[in-house]
Amino acid sequence: MPKLFIGNKNYSSWSMRPWVLMRQAGIPFEEVLVRFDAFDAGSQFKQTLAGVSPTGKVPVLQDGELIIWDTLAIAEYLAETFPEKRLWPLDVAARARARSVCAEMHSGFSALRSHCPQNIEASLPEVGALIWRDQPAVRADVARLVAMWRELLSAHGGPLLFGKFSIADAYFAPVCLRLTTYALPVPADIAAYVERVAALPGVADWITQARAEQDFREFEEPYRLKR
Repeated sequence: MPKLFIGNKNYSSWSMRPWVLMRQAGIPFEEVLVRFDAFDAGSQFKQTLAGVSPTGKVPVLQDGELIIWDTLAIAEYLAETFPEKRLWPLDVAARARARSVCAEMHSGFSALRSHCPQNIEASLPEVGALIWRDQPAVRADVARLVAMWRELLSAHGGPLLFGKFSIADAYFAPVCLRLTTYALPVPADIAAYVERVAALPGVADWITQARAEQDFREFEEPYRLKR
């Protein structure tokens, strides 16, 4: 059975993507949680990953002797290994579009990711209001998300970005939770998509487990001194 190495569920958005993808698609795997303690070379986190990942980061998928250490690469490997799961859309044009938006998420939206780090357990609407007021790049990132999601939902008839659940929804699930944590304003149709994503069994399981961690990591908490 493949092993998926992940970080704290409350904080690790990149870990969330393949975990949700596999759980929602019904792909069995063994979870290996590597707690965020620090990220220096001598930390337990780095020591645990030293023999697994060449980058010393999560997530990492270990399938036998094969190691895959990039989130998008993991998604592609799973799509090839489990073609019956139809993790990408069947239509060629839709599949190319799905890959495009995932790649855009993979390399973009830096303002939203920087100013609104994942923190599922927290509710930070006041912080979100200040970020929204003071960070035009965050507003631009959200505007791009709204335009992208609205176009895809319209083109494919919903309820998810390409109709049925796909890698694209797993990729944007952490973004949906960021919008919720910081109460960033989005139109009603986009808020409805966010709610549908959060209600997916794979996403709901991650949320429940993230809230149950109760593992306050100061270096992941730019806006709170304690829980």
